[in-house]
Amino acid sequence: MREEELHRLLTVAAEDVRPAHPAAAGWERARRVRRARRAAGAAALVVALLTGGTALALRPADPPPPATTATPDRSPVPHPVPVPVPVQTIPADLAYPGRPLGRLGDPVGATLSARPVRRALALYQPIDPETTVKGRIRVLGDDGLVRDLDVVTPAPTRDAGGNEAAPLKSGSLSPDGRTAAFAQTDEVIVVDLTTAAVRRHPLRGYLEHVLWSGSRLLVGDEDTMYDMDPHTGTSRKIPVSPWDVVAPDPTAPPNALLELGGTPPSLTRVRWSGDETDRDSGPVGFRALPRGHRVDEFYGRGWQRGERMSRAGWITTDTMGGREGVALLNAETGVVTHLLDLGRDRWKGCCEVLGWDRDGAVLLRHGPGGLLRWQPETGEVTGVVQDLHGQVSLAAG
Repeated sequence: MREEELHRLLTVAAEDVRPAHPAAAGWERARRVRRARRAAGAAALVVALLTGGTALALRPADPPPPATTATPDRSPVPHPVPVPVPVQTIPADLAYPGRPLGRLGDPVGATLSARPVRRALALYQPIDPETTVKGRIRVLGDDGLVRDLDVVTPAPTRDAGGNEAAPLKSGSLSPDGRTAAFAQTDEVIVVDLTTAAVRRHPLRGYLEHVLWSGSRLLVGDEDTMYDMDPHTGTSRKIPVSPWDVVAPDPTAPPNALLELGGTPPSLTRVRWSGDETDRDSGPVGFRALPRGHRVDEFYGRGWQRGERMSRAGWITTDTMGGREGVALLNAETGVVTHLLDLGRDRWKGCCEVLGWDRDGAVLLRHGPGGLLRWQPETGEVTGVVQDLHGQVSLAAG
């Protein structure tokens, strides 16, 4: 028998023989089982880790969390509108927007008799700054054409002492721009600018002041003021100061007049009732201005628009006095709410107020030779016209 066959027979015969040490054999089998289980568990753990890591790597990134906005306990408060400074100044470089009044210095293009106006924007009387020679009065119409007032030549006004002044006054042109009036010694001249018709009304006195109160005229001399009907010439005295009476709002009731003036340091605001028998008055107040700011003395004509009035004067700031300025006051209380500081070393009486424009801005002289527009609520100051030497009257109430 070959060796291979003998080995196979011995192997088959040994398969049915039980081991001599059964406990040791059992422990050996158990150990082999535990090793196999640990190996299987380790393999499963590796597979799980590999699968989870791959899935995590391939998963898209989570979107960022939504931004959270804190909800206030109450609704948001809007940004406050800036409050303009009570004391304002003019800019170093003035802009000139080219408003219609900018044509006031244009050459004469027609005569009033040949081409009456529908409405006049302004009257202008040139005065040579070197010789003080007064030119003829001109009329600027709402069509932009400058006309020569050829239908009448008013004489200079004069007082009892013989002192003369130009006949054109800041209050000569009616608020509607249709009529002009000129105070003269012992008479008043009224010109209908829409027809070029002239009326002359006799009135005793060295008359110098003239301004419109609605459809009526206020005419005065040194110390007396008259209320006149410009159509008939009938007149009556009224107890207001010719110098301090404020040109009234064109829409105000007749005879509801204000005075603004007085002598320093007792500046006052006086209101006359409709029947001219009762009035209330009070001092001009400066509590709305920064400390140390005030008006020392008013000059020129004051002008009212609604509950506001404006007048030029000499002012004091917290640093110095003797400055030129324009004040805006509350007509009801007499409190100065805004000042336009125009500085020192100017032509005396440089900055007379000439009225209001339709946008609620103050129009004033910026002498010698210019006009300015001041909007107190915003502090905006712009130029109207330059190099306009002489007297101006605007259709501004």
